Amino acid sequence: MAIQQRIRVGSIRGLLGGAILGALLAGCSTPSGQVQVVDRNTRAPVAARPPVTSGQYVVQRGDTLYSIAFRYGWDWKALAARNNIASPYTIRVGQVIRFDGRPPATGNVARTTPAPAAKPAAPVAPATPARPTAAAPAPPAATPAQTPIQPVARSASGWAWPANGPLIARFSSNGSLNKGIDIAGELGQPVLAASDGSVVYAGSGLRGYGELVIIKHSDTYVSAYGHNRRLLVREGQQVKAGQTIAEMGSTGADRVKLHFEIRRQGKPVDPLQYLPKR
Repeated sequence: MAIQQRIRVGSIRGLLGGAILGALLAGCSTPSGQVQVVDRNTRAPVAARPPVTSGQYVVQRGDTLYSIAFRYGWDWKALAARNNIASPYTIRVGQVIRFDGRPPATGNVARTTPAPAAKPAAPVAPATPARPTAAAPAPPAATPAQTPIQPVARSASGWAWPANGPLIARFSSNGSLNKGIDIAGELGQPVLAASDGSVVYAGSGLRGYGELVIIKHSDTYVSAYGHNRRLLVREGQQVKAGQTIAEMGSTGADRVKLHFEIRRQGKPVDPLQYLPKR
């Protein structure tokens, strides 16, 4: 009797186990009959964020055309053409930048109000001529401070590493949020321009980048240097490869590091394809 009960229990367990297994396989099978395998230890990739192609943006204090293009995934030349902004690509606070195909808002064109005609002045008696005095010399125009330039090794395409230190995060092309590479270092460590160019943005107005420098190298390429402690260059300044542009920091980050990006016609590319091999 005990043996028969054991056989029945074993049979029931076998049937239940087979039924559960069948249900699991049926629930996990795709219409083509293949079984999907899910690795729960791997984070699902974040959907790629394409350039914004709808709506508009109102220029805020500290914005430049280049920083707006960088923020919304645009090539700055294309964004300028879309909004009829001509060289030297100056924008003003309150100006509307459109991302869709509609004509630019009339606010993009500076409106001037004609000044009222001046009333004729009443005749006055001629004044006694005064002795001429020497005009005070005009003060020399202020120039940006020149920061040190270090000798750096360049790749065949002309790029150099922007900082010394271990690589702690790589570029990912699967739509993740990391559009560049991260380099670890010490607080205050020099951050160097990766190639010759002109500073087109220096500030902290782009969320997630902390104190940020953007350098325009050509009509095709710009580079970005984020999370700095202190910026040592200003907008409009010409820089050379190896020139110190900032001090490494942790603004907008969880540790001291440099976030470095290269963008080609507004699209992020892998910096390791451009930098010298280490």
